[in-house]
Amino acid sequence: MNKGIQKSKGKWLYFLGADDAVFNKHVFLKFSELNISDEVSIIAGKIQYRKGDVPFIYSKKKEIKSPSWNFSMWIRNGLHHQGTFYKRTLFKKTQFNQAYKVLADYAFNLSAYKKNEKCLQIDLIIAKCSGKGVSKSGTWSLYKEEYLLKVKQSSLVFRPVHYLIIALKFLLRKRING
Repeated sequence: MNKGIQKSKGKWLYFLGADDAVFNKHVFLKFSELNISDEVSIIAGKIQYRKGDVPFIYSKKKEIKSPSWNFSMWIRNGLHHQGTFYKRTLFKKTQFNQAYKVLADYAFNLSAYKKNEKCLQIDLIIAKCSGKGVSKSGTWSLYKEEYLLKVKQSSLVFRPVHYLIIALKFLLRKRING
């Protein structure tokens, strides 16, 4: 992603994973037709999980995931990079932190949320995604990475809270998955 950022020339950047696909051929046309305020630096649309490929925590009926840009960002990543367009200028001072092998996009999104970047949420499905990627694996190392990125971006006081929430998420997932 960082290499792509360095080579980019356009105003908006979009990142699509290897096992994901743009929802349809009209997505970029619809994006270009949006009336976007100059203050907006992130535009987030919906993603659709492939049938039978919905992550464990989402209902099988909820194959479409809408973005959320609010306090819940501290609980989970409310934006999926496959459904998000970033203004290139966001990356002038910082890029994706390579210390996070899986959750670099979440770390970046949380940082942007903390900085009060303006996010426009749109009612448009941007991509079809796999629910079986490494970010959905549920391993403790994944949850540990989430803890570390949250600790880095919050105060010392919230460390126990972050750990408790992440441990509960991990244990819930293990219970559900058996």
